Amino acid sequence: MAKRDYYEVLGIAKGASADEIKKAFRKLAVKYHPDKQGGDEAKFKEASEAYEVLKDGSKRQRYDQFGHAGVGGNSSGPSGNPFEGFGGAGGSQGFQFDFGDGGLGNMFGSFFGGQQRQQQQRERRGNDVATEIELTFEEAVFGVEKPLTLTMEDMCTHCKGTTAEPGYDLKTCDTCKGSGQQMRVMNTLFGQIQQAVLCPTCEGRGKVPKKVCTVCRGKGTERRRQTIKLKVPAGVDEGATIRLTGRGEAIAQGEKGDLYISIKVRPHKVFTRENDLILSEVHMPMVQAALGANVEVDTVDGPLTIEVPAGTQSGTDFKLSEHGVPRIRGSGRGDHIVTIRVDTPTKLTKKQKQILEELGATSGKRGLFGL
Repeated sequence: MAKRDYYEVLGIAKGASADEIKKAFRKLAVKYHPDKQGGDEAKFKEASEAYEVLKDGSKRQRYDQFGHAGVGGNSSGPSGNPFEGFGGAGGSQGFQFDFGDGGLGNMFGSFFGGQQRQQQQRERRGNDVATEIELTFEEAVFGVEKPLTLTMEDMCTHCKGTTAEPGYDLKTCDTCKGSGQQMRVMNTLFGQIQQAVLCPTCEGRGKVPKKVCTVCRGKGTERRRQTIKLKVPAGVDEGATIRLTGRGEAIAQGEKGDLYISIKVRPHKVFTRENDLILSEVHMPMVQAALGANVEVDTVDGPLTIEVPAGTQSGTDFKLSEHGVPRIRGSGRGDHIVTIRVDTPTKLTKKQKQILEELGATSGKRGLFGL
């Protein structure tokens, strides 16, 4: 089913101010929050997704220009596409409220946090990690394998992530009796609300070690420096993000988060790039351009010689097929476009000036060289 327009979801006009967007979402959040009696989880998530996009100036601009496709159809984090733009990481789950109004967002998190905490209990997962790597122009074109060294939480080598000292089992948590959560009824300005909170003793796992690990102190992880071999595919471009599933931070009795690597490409002295095209310029003297010449040009595959015909004008493009960037989606490579720049001399000897004047006098309306 097609998604509804975000402005329609919040019930606001396209030109709504940031304050109007905030107020509209706040009203819907109170009305539809799933932990409130009579709430509606689907409508709450729809409103939250709309708010996450429209409250962010850059996301809102992309949405206004391209619709849902401009924000990846998901405002809560990076998508599954390994080469899509990446807006942030940090392992957050559920929706984060940032009203900027003196703590109302925190109030929602406190009163209506049960749904989010239950989700965290079901999807126990380590933090996502974001980092950046710089490539040379050639590495981005042809791909490369690079070592990536990071310091992050990894599984405890002593207890293997169980949190228990080897030789000791886990037992049912006495606080929550194995449920992983506790239920509370709170009186709020919205009425009585039943709130499910993570058990503070077992942190939602339902079990605790009979004896905690003596190395990680029951955390299940250790902060460790580790090196990952990163395979960068041919054709990757500036601003792309590579996602490595399950290579982020570890968590006790749960799955590892993901690792997101943002790509930067160092500028080249000769080449520039437009998608799968490589562009460069070659300068040649005016007389050579008039008479024609074979000119050597640099490419990412090495030097090549092109034939520049007589009478070539400045700004003329020559296409070198299949000497551009490999296509990530599809086969083959793009082209290399070489632009000829004809250099007009600025300092002439008397003899050179005399020759040019004679040529100019005999060329008539056809041009300096009569071509």
